[in-house]
Amino acid sequence: MLNKLTRLLDAAAITLTDHQKQQLLAYVGMLDKWNKAYNLTSVRDPAQMLVRHILDSIVVAPHLEGERFIDVGTGPGLPGIPLSIVCPDRHFTLLDSLGKRVRFLRQVQHELKLENIAPVQNRVEEFPAEPPFDGVISRAFASLTDMVNWCQHLPAPQGRFYALKGVRPDDEIAALPAGFEVEKVVALNVPGLEGERHLVMIKPNKF
Repeated sequence: MLNKLTRLLDAAAITLTDHQKQQLLAYVGMLDKWNKAYNLTSVRDPAQMLVRHILDSIVVAPHLEGERFIDVGTGPGLPGIPLSIVCPDRHFTLLDSLGKRVRFLRQVQHELKLENIAPVQNRVEEFPAEPPFDGVISRAFASLTDMVNWCQHLPAPQGRFYALKGVRPDDEIAALPAGFEVEKVVALNVPGLEGERHLVMIKPNKF
């Protein structure tokens, strides 16, 4: 698994320390173990988790701006846990409404000694952003319109929404409500993954 992870990172031109690689592999191991009882992800093969969960999450890291982020609808910690491992100087609040997922996240936090994450069980509409966040991240969470409507209280005035998508969601972009502007759409390279991946960066334009 370490060799496979190293090959994938090399193909994506991502450099990590040995400790970061071991943390990512330990996370995959925990995800595989807990998945049998908790059904946290439909991906059953740990080798596939490296591509579809780990690489798919961390390719976003170079595009993040700021220090405080919230991963809404994080599920088993995606993309928040992999991002917290590769960005140890940034802080990630991991928000999910389901107790079993948050229990898993707390166990990951404990076992991997991740001091830059905060697992929280709450509904996104009810979560107070005090102080507001530099970035609001979601992966397969909702449409862009639902994301900005449900999460509009979370980003700081200069903050951004980061939506991880598959095929470029031009219909969703066209349907964005007033007060929000797409800053850019980045085509992401995820080695070993079939299909497209895009990052949609949105900024609030509320006056």
